Amino acid sequence: MSTNTPVGTAARPLRIAVVGSGPAGVYAADILTKSEAVKSGELTVSIDLFDRYPAPYGLIRYGVAPDHPRIKGIVNALHKVLDRGDIRFFGNVDYGTDLSLEDLRTHYDAVIFATGAIKDADLNIPGIELGGSYGGADFVSWYDGHPDVSREWPLDAREVAVIGNGNVALDVARMLSKHADDLLVSEIPDNVYAGLKDSPVTDVHVFGRRGPAQVKFTPLELRELSHSKDVDIILYAEDFEFDAESDRQIQSNNQTKTMVGTLTNWIAEQPEDLSELTASRRLHLHFLHSPVEVYDDAATPGRVAGIKFERTELDGTGNARGTGEFVDYPVQAVYRAIGYFGSSLPEVEFDHSRGVVPNDGGRVLDAAGTHVPGIYATGWIKRGPVGLIGHTKGDALETVTYLLEDRENLPLAAAPAQETIVELLENRGVQYTSWEGWLALDAHERSLGEKASADAGADGIRRERIKVVPREAMVQISRDGVAAEV
Repeated sequence: MSTNTPVGTAARPLRIAVVGSGPAGVYAADILTKSEAVKSGELTVSIDLFDRYPAPYGLIRYGVAPDHPRIKGIVNALHKVLDRGDIRFFGNVDYGTDLSLEDLRTHYDAVIFATGAIKDADLNIPGIELGGSYGGADFVSWYDGHPDVSREWPLDAREVAVIGNGNVALDVARMLSKHADDLLVSEIPDNVYAGLKDSPVTDVHVFGRRGPAQVKFTPLELRELSHSKDVDIILYAEDFEFDAESDRQIQSNNQTKTMVGTLTNWIAEQPEDLSELTASRRLHLHFLHSPVEVYDDAATPGRVAGIKFERTELDGTGNARGTGEFVDYPVQAVYRAIGYFGSSLPEVEFDHSRGVVPNDGGRVLDAAGTHVPGIYATGWIKRGPVGLIGHTKGDALETVTYLLEDRENLPLAAAPAQETIVELLENRGVQYTSWEGWLALDAHERSLGEKASADAGADGIRRERIKVVPREAMVQISRDGVAAEV
């Protein structure tokens, strides 16, 4: 590239690649296009958004339960950004396989990694590897129709334990306990509906290590539990313990106050004789339980037969300590939902203890702790899987602010023209999808929902969409408008 070409002007826009099209990636791209430098005409930008999946939206499509009412609002917001036409979308492009870091640096002046976190955090207790022990994130990927996971899931347990007290734990518990027919109004894939429909589950137990005031889920998640038909929620008085820090949190945090109020109201309204509860399924919420061991037995060697916990107590600071009292629960499946963990990226330094790319405010660092020019990160791969989706906007703003501060010193791309990346992908035979392709797939999924609704008749359930699961079908519909035979 000629050094006389003015970068960031109409003659030569600043070329930026964003890897990951979930909320973190889309927010970063949107913030870049709306920066003061761009609005004032001082700077022009050209942004390409890459994703390893054929469809956009990342966590929203593949990490949030399909029956969440808030999904639509977030999807609509992301759709508006990508539908403007000033950000290009390249789906079904895998960083590290289809494109290398060298490729990106050749075609872009800066790269922002927004790849999120999709793996389960480890729970290192004996027996966690037994058959019937699963990661919550893996289950979420299955029921959300992730294209790279098996379309089958073993739902053969009557009694299930879910370890964790965050939103994912409640999602997993709700999906396991909810009747499949009540999920038909969502975008649940057909194979997931069929699997859940045949589930013999009667009891789902959710366990948290600390007390009701220390839970990590939100009021919306908690209230959604009570909306499940023919599912009784059961709580236990011995689990309701509050220390000085709990009282402080209740008084100072409206969210904590709301959740504790909801839980205490539920247990107050619960009949003393639990045999009076008549639902065919039960969802048990337990607090002050720390998992110790998952075990099998002589009848089912190598498979989960139960789980042992140590009862805990609060220590005055909101933390929990063991009491030396142990309790067993007979269950046939265990789901750990104690958090997500990031995956390493080829050619980029990675902190394996925290599951993040080392960075300073979004500026990616090398092994020596020095900023790698032109390389940035945002979202969970930057800060770890903490915070809600809304927090991602502020995180993206921080990263973009640093990128714009650095723009005079970026290592300029050797092949910055927009068409060069298209030529590269096509020469390599990459079956990439586009925004127009997503619109075709979106319309196809909606048409499947309309057909199912019509087939159900006037009194049947209205289905807004049915999600296409196989990757090859998603790609073919996106590229050709025709579903592949799968």
